Amino acid sequence: MTAHRLSLDNIERSAHVIDSVFTGTPQYNCEPLSQALGADMVLKVETLNPIRSFKGRGADFFMSETREAFRNKNLVCATAGNFGQAMAYVCRSNNRPLIIYSATNANQLKIERMRSMGAEVRQMGGNFDAAKEHAKAFCAETGAHFVEDGRDIAISEGAGSIAVELMTSGSFDAVLIPLGNGALITGMGRWIKHVSPQTQVIGVSSTTADAMHASFKSGSIVERESANTIADGIAVRTPVPEAVTDMMGIVDDVLLVTDEALKRAMKIVFDKAGLVTEPAGIAGIAAVLEYQALRGKKLATVLCGSNITTEQVEMWLR
Repeated sequence: MTAHRLSLDNIERSAHVIDSVFTGTPQYNCEPLSQALGADMVLKVETLNPIRSFKGRGADFFMSETREAFRNKNLVCATAGNFGQAMAYVCRSNNRPLIIYSATNANQLKIERMRSMGAEVRQMGGNFDAAKEHAKAFCAETGAHFVEDGRDIAISEGAGSIAVELMTSGSFDAVLIPLGNGALITGMGRWIKHVSPQTQVIGVSSTTADAMHASFKSGSIVERESANTIADGIAVRTPVPEAVTDMMGIVDDVLLVTDEALKRAMKIVFDKAGLVTEPAGIAGIAAVLEYQALRGKKLATVLCGSNITTEQVEMWLR
C-alpha cells in the first residue's frame, strides 16, 4: 500500500509547535443546539483567534516547516479570504512580504484585514480559481513560490492539529468537515482514521459548488464552469488534484448542502450557541439539518470561520 502523503508524526508535532494563539480551541457539546438538531453534537470552535478562522494553523505550520527552504523566495498565495488572512498574519510575524491574489468580488472585510496586516492584495479574476491562475502566472514569470492551500503538505498537516485536539474527547459516529480545497478534511481525516478507524469522516460541500464532491465520487478531477454559493470558503471550481488523492482511503463520504440550509444553520447556531459563523464555516451543521440519517448519532463538527460583514449579519442572523 502506498504511504499517505500526510505524515501522522507531523500532524501530532504540529499540535505542539503551531502558534498557541491558534491552538487549544474550545470543544464541547452545546446542549440547546444538540436538542434542536436531534443529534449529540460536539462543536470545535475555530473562530476565536486574530483571523477568526482555522487557517492560521496550517499557515503557521507551513511557515515553520519551510522557513529555511524559502528564505530567499517571495511568497504568493490565492484566497477567497481566510487563507490569505492566515498567510498575512504569519508572514507579518516572520517579517516576510506577501502578495495575495483574490477575486474582484471577494468579501471586502477579508480583503481589508489582509491589507491591514501588511500584505499586498491584488484583486484579479471573477472568482477564486481565476485569481489563482493569475497568481500562478505571476509566480511562473518571477520565480516566486506559490503557496497552495490543499497542495502544500504542511498546510494540511497543520490543519490536522484540530483533530489531535478533538479526538481527546473520545470517538464519534461521524465528524462533519467543511470541504473546500481539502486541507482541513485531509489533515483531520488522516488523524481521525489513525486513532478511531470506525469514525466516519464526512465532507460537506455546496450543491452549487460541487467540484470536490464530484471529483471524490468519480476518483478523477471534475471541474465546473462556476461555483456560485454564499459559502465562499468552499466555492471550489477547479479541485487541487493532490487534495482529492489525499482524501482517498480516509474520507468516507461527501454530502451536499443548499445555500438555504447554510443560512438556517448560521441562524440556529447563533440562536442556540450564541456564535457568529460564516456560511462555509457552518457546513457541518447544515448537513445535519438536511440529512435525516445523521439524526440521533454522536457527531462532531468544526465551526471553522466567522468572517462576515455587518451587512451579512443583518441579512442572515437577524
